Amino acid sequence: MKDQQRLSDFKAMSDDQLNDELLKLKKEQFNLRFQRATGQLENTSRVRVVRREVARVKTVAARKRADAKK
Repeated sequence: MKDQQRLSDFKAMSDDQLNDELLKLKKEQFNLRFQRATGQLENTSRVRVVRREVARVKTVAARKRADAKK
């Protein structure tokens, strides 16, 4: 349910907003990897969630680019 809501939020975003969101998620992903490497990561499931959100943003952006080319 939460994923569907997040997906609809991504679909409503413009290309610039999607790029900003992707950048934000990539930074968070980097920080989580760094925390895991140093043993400071408490919420290990967040790594998986962020990775999937990155994939969702990339998918929505690719679909928007494909629709724009038609």
